Amino acid sequence: MLTDYEFPLWETINIICGIDEVGRGPLAGPVVAGAVVFPRCFRPDGGLLEKLNDSKKLSAKVREELVPEIKRNALAWAVAAVEPETIDRINILQATMLAMNNAVELLSVRPDLLLVDGNRFKTNLGIPYTTIVKGDSKVFSIAAASVLAKTWRDELMVAYSTTWPEYGFDRHVGYGTGEHVRAIIQYGRCPIHRTSFKLRQLDEK
Repeated sequence: MLTDYEFPLWETINIICGIDEVGRGPLAGPVVAGAVVFPRCFRPDGGLLEKLNDSKKLSAKVREELVPEIKRNALAWAVAAVEPETIDRINILQATMLAMNNAVELLSVRPDLLLVDGNRFKTNLGIPYTTIVKGDSKVFSIAAASVLAKTWRDELMVAYSTTWPEYGFDRHVGYGTGEHVRAIIQYGRCPIHRTSFKLRQLDEK
């Protein structure tokens, strides 16, 4: 069970926060981070939360069903986004770090330890942290953070598709699919596109 990672830590640490991000790779839209804290020694008692896993391994339907369960059982949770203009200004890596830190700052409790998906993290919050490669498939709170971040971002991109329907954001949520690249070549970039990505077919015109 994914909570097996947290249980030994809970012997000496009260408030453990899992952090994950989504949206580093797209050509459009924000990078979004989720932060989730479960009560000390929490285990899902059957039900939907036992399906919790890396958000990329779950169907959209299951992710959407998990969101209210995560929020209901969490001690605290938060989602933070960094918009394309900031990504272009400070670069995607720094924007990712900013989103993660902002999510932690939005929590209603101050964590004693941060468990961060991946192998890189930078913070000035003064909170100890551990990075965990593939943490979203190993750690319960990180998996929960990944689900909140992905569903939040996907819903935002679907909403953007009503403003800019020509790009198909409701289908690819900003990633560089063939459909999306062709739309950029045809229509140019819209206000939520990241100008720091290079699209040779467009930028060499």
